[in-house]
Amino acid sequence: MAITLYSYWRSTAAYRVRLALNLKGLDYDTITVDLTDAEHRREDYAERNPQMLVPFLEDGNTGVAQSLAILEYIEETHPEPPLYPQDPAERAKVRAFAAAIACDVHPLNNLRVLNYLKGPLAADGDAVSTWYGHWIHEAFQALEKICSDDAYTFGDTVTAADVCLVPQMYNARRFNVDLTPFPKLVAVDARCLEVPAFAGAVPEKQPDAPAS
Repeated sequence: MAITLYSYWRSTAAYRVRLALNLKGLDYDTITVDLTDAEHRREDYAERNPQMLVPFLEDGNTGVAQSLAILEYIEETHPEPPLYPQDPAERAKVRAFAAAIACDVHPLNNLRVLNYLKGPLAADGDAVSTWYGHWIHEAFQALEKICSDDAYTFGDTVTAADVCLVPQMYNARRFNVDLTPFPKLVAVDARCLEVPAFAGAVPEKQPDAPAS
């Protein structure tokens, strides 16, 4: 049975999963869930994914929520090419880097949080941008030190660390965050975007992206 990805074009977490699927060379169907129109809160989607978030992956009778769990499911069911090193210590480094983005910085800057800042807390645009940039810098200062001097985040092959980094770099640019202090991260991001699997996963190329 075909793999189905429930996705929203600008979802950072869905972007990660698209990258993993593309890097593995897997065919998949996309069903779009418009977060701005609260489609993730519709009864039919909530029954499928009680967390009412995207992404959500269906593979036959298996449904998986949460992007990091989906990445590891994809790795375990389709191990080639690998997104995680075989060595346990190196694998732990990749997982830690990915978690620093997916669990530390991204939750503070996702759509739900930004809407709450702008809505109930009545933060203006400048305040929201300052909030966003603060947490990006907080995370990237550490990740810049952790990142290797090789082609990618850890070595000369793409890993799940790069899969998590590139969408967060996209977000940083979207909010005009100064990336000058992070030359290694900027270089890795640029190399990744030269890879067809990365180029094809960018938000603007998704079926639900608005016409430019």
